[in-house]
Amino acid sequence: MADIIDYKIFGDDMQLVEIELDPGEGCRAEVGAMMYMENDIEMQTNTGGGLFKGFKRMLTGDSFFISTFLQNGQGKGHVAFGAPYPGKIIPLPLNELGGEFLCQKDAFLCAAQGIDIDIAFTKKLGAGLFGGEGFILQRLTGDGLAFVHAGGTVIEKHLAPGERFRVDTGCLVGMQPGVDFDIKFVGGFKNALFGGEGLFLAELTGPGMVYLQSLPFSRLADRIMAAARSGNRGESKGAAGLGGDILGGLISGDRKF
Repeated sequence: MADIIDYKIFGDDMQLVEIELDPGEGCRAEVGAMMYMENDIEMQTNTGGGLFKGFKRMLTGDSFFISTFLQNGQGKGHVAFGAPYPGKIIPLPLNELGGEFLCQKDAFLCAAQGIDIDIAFTKKLGAGLFGGEGFILQRLTGDGLAFVHAGGTVIEKHLAPGERFRVDTGCLVGMQPGVDFDIKFVGGFKNALFGGEGLFLAELTGPGMVYLQSLPFSRLADRIMAAARSGNRGESKGAAGLGGDILGGLISGDRKF
């Protein structure tokens, strides 16, 4: 049975969650997610259930280790965990979600002690070959609170039995296990080549609840890398490339005179 914890979420776009622990209570979190903790809180870092558990966590892109924070003092203690990039922290009361929730790799932030954090493979061959971020999911199991992080704006969708919904694979944050997950070809020659959305979309079939994010980390990283490459080219040109930069800016609409 998971510890019963209280929490507060602070911030808007760069959020943190502060967990309040009674004596003997604890929470678990990704290595490196802790922002601050009070003096009586003890941090213990381990594999979270043996070597095999650690190796399975590595398959999702997470750290081999996981940190546990225990309140060893007489009163209440507080520990806080920060979001890794702009977005929202989503509290998941697993006891209200059927005791289990599937989320994208790297989405898990922290949870009450007693929540099991494991991996889940998608069942469909298409999802495995072309699912991108959706191939290997994290499975959170228990009857307490867990917290996941999503990029940008978060949308909550409730799918009726048999209702289908298509979404970019990276924009899927998580879902209840009753939601069926598969990968479908986007269709159409021009869509595939020039649509800019990739060749495949995730198809979700209800019933169940789904969380979506507007800014997947992979999309954010691609934009940063593209901007960095563009900046490097501009620096290497020096004064001789100034005219070309101005002309290119005029064509793209970035410069106006």
